[in-house]
Amino acid sequence: MRRIAARSWVDLGVLAVLSITGILGYATAFGTMNFLLAAAGGLLIGTAAAVAGSLFRLDVLTTTLIGIAAYFLFGGAFALPATTIAVVVPSLDTFAMLAIGAVFGWADIVTIGAPVEAPHYVAAVPLAAAWVVSLVGSMLALRWLPKKRTPWRTSLLVIGPGLLYLSGILLGTDEPVLAGVRGLVFAVLSLIWVAWRQASAAPVSGDGAARLRRRRIAGTAAVVAGAVVVGGVAGAAVQPASPERYVLREQVVPPFDPLEFPSPLSGFRHFTKDLADTPILEVSGVEPGDKIRLASMDAYTGKLWNVAGPEDPAGQDGGYAIVGETLPQPDTASLGGERSVEIASTGYADVWMPTVGYGSAIRLVEPAELTRSADLRYNAEAGTAVLTTGVEEGTAYTLDARVSKVPGDEELAEVPVAQLPVPAAQSVPDVVTAKAEEWAGEQASVIGQIRAIERALKTNGFLSHGLASDAVPSRAGHGADRIIELFTRSQMIGDEEQYATAMALMVRQLGYPSRVVMGFAPEIAEGAGTVEVTGSDVTAWVEVPFEGIGWVAFDPTPEQTDAPKDQVPKPKTEPQPQVRQPPRAQNDAEDLLATVEIDETEDEDRDPPFRIPGWVWAIALSLGIPAAIVFLPLLAVAAAKEARRRRRMSGPGYRSSAGAWEEFVDRSAELGLEPPERGSRLVFARTLGQRLAEQDLAASAAPATRADAAHRTAIATAEVTALAASVDRDVFSGREVDAAEAKARWAEADRVLGEIERSGGRVRRILARYRYRRRRRRSRKDAS
Repeated sequence: MRRIAARSWVDLGVLAVLSITGILGYATAFGTMNFLLAAAGGLLIGTAAAVAGSLFRLDVLTTTLIGIAAYFLFGGAFALPATTIAVVVPSLDTFAMLAIGAVFGWADIVTIGAPVEAPHYVAAVPLAAAWVVSLVGSMLALRWLPKKRTPWRTSLLVIGPGLLYLSGILLGTDEPVLAGVRGLVFAVLSLIWVAWRQASAAPVSGDGAARLRRRRIAGTAAVVAGAVVVGGVAGAAVQPASPERYVLREQVVPPFDPLEFPSPLSGFRHFTKDLADTPILEVSGVEPGDKIRLASMDAYTGKLWNVAGPEDPAGQDGGYAIVGETLPQPDTASLGGERSVEIASTGYADVWMPTVGYGSAIRLVEPAELTRSADLRYNAEAGTAVLTTGVEEGTAYTLDARVSKVPGDEELAEVPVAQLPVPAAQSVPDVVTAKAEEWAGEQASVIGQIRAIERALKTNGFLSHGLASDAVPSRAGHGADRIIELFTRSQMIGDEEQYATAMALMVRQLGYPSRVVMGFAPEIAEGAGTVEVTGSDVTAWVEVPFEGIGWVAFDPTPEQTDAPKDQVPKPKTEPQPQVRQPPRAQNDAEDLLATVEIDETEDEDRDPPFRIPGWVWAIALSLGIPAAIVFLPLLAVAAAKEARRRRRMSGPGYRSSAGAWEEFVDRSAELGLEPPERGSRLVFARTLGQRLAEQDLAASAAPATRADAAHRTAIATAEVTALAASVDRDVFSGREVDAAEAKARWAEADRVLGEIERSGGRVRRILARYRYRRRRRRSRKDAS
């Protein structure tokens, strides 16, 4: 085994500290320090793989393969323990999430609202980042840096931790994490490392060495002090800290566009007609007066209310971002009582998730695959959530939320409306503006004007869902033509869809922002456990924002259902002349055919005769993937070695004999006995003998064992020397070498190599199977 110098261990420690300093910037994205366990695991796995490759003299490719295998075998314990078996053994889900997280986690993390908690594979991002930097940096520190220690070589090793530092800024939020402290630690440690790793031009001893050491310490202290003063004090005075940082999440528009889905309000009558008596939700944890929110809409197109698109700068409800379990809090809401709600869909199917109040945490329970999805999006200002894959029957989740405080009109009398940006309403009928000015009247306060409009709609209108049982029919829709009909008929007749639309537009015409909210308002008794929600509980209301309070709800829908019928005279019927009907035609020939029942059951609907259980597939894949990681590289290297051997055995006898020696040298190098780059075969033989002796003596402790090892080494060295001399005679004698002699050289080389393999130990033989080395064919001049 190759010995690692103490200076190299110091280099590895410095790289680890710099990497941890840089990756601390991820704290703002993940919210807590739990990600540090994954980052530390990545550093440990990458560094351990590089150290193992250096100790056993493995080449770069083999070391990289070992690092990849270690990432998949041990990464789950650090980043995804919930997917492993007994926290240590990786499962099929562990392999899949480690791969997906390393490839796609970078794109997901900038679109997920902080703190990032879902999808679970995002935890693989700090693991993979630290693993790559530590694996590459450690291999360079152990293999490349010791060959010639110069400042520029050491500086190149700082690039990896520097990239981690930069990624912590770009993937985080606009709130820095100890930016000044981390920056100074990173800069100072890097400067000291680069300065002290510069090799002296000539060896110095005695008093000269002491003076040189004192100068280096003084110089390093001066550089550090200068960096602190210039970077920390002067830098802050010349260029104060910017209140905004450039982070990727602020530049990326969430991919979800609510305009791709139908307006929730357009399906209002589906609930009142088709699902009126159908249980659609089971909700527990709610209290009397609570409403279940589906969606809030602030954009009116003249045809319908809808959620503003993500690119609309005036849309308060268009910002649906990917979230984890923790939900962001609204900026414009005064929150009161807490709720812990459990919601299960029994017949509801849509992308809009029923919620209560403004959520603080949400946990998907059923089905199980949703708990690992990245399809949950939430809008803090609207208090509504979206599951892009759709809420279906059987979907269940829990919600921690707080409901808005309901202030009285006395509290709102002196409070102005919050001038929040909302999309301008389009194609608003003139009658809406006229009615708004008429009903608002001479009210002085804003709340008085809004209450007047709400009261006029409730007292002058009648409620009708357009059902057959209603006394007066009511047409569905809430476009401009339907709102004109609502105000111009002799009686205002409609349901929550029309009244909420009318009031929201009237408030807009007075110059105040407003939005329409659709949801459910079931009857909730005091102390009720689980509440069953049916389609008849659907409702819609209006919300208007007030300064310092948030969005206040208004309900303009009347409770009166007995609307007077319009008196329209029925037209008189006139008698029609009787016409003799023609005789009935004879039965067609087709009517005489007997009905035959045909069994249309398809063969594929029948159960197969044999089906492999799912647990068998899970076990096979859990064992097959690690086996493939371990044995596929072994098979590939073995195939390459066999092709190399056949190629060298072909050709004339002298060339085949030389090929036997080349094969012997390469296989010795694969065992860790590296020959010199140049020299004759006899020089190679003596060098191999010396390294074989060093290997045997290092593995032997007792004097008797050392004596046996020295005896075996002497015999092996003599046999290698004899093999080198035989090959030299075959190559340089000028005589014809027949196939039998060449075959004898190969047999002799294999025998000597077998003795070397047995003396090297089982571990060295196993590792040699993963190594592939091909020495270039030397010219006749080099061979001599």
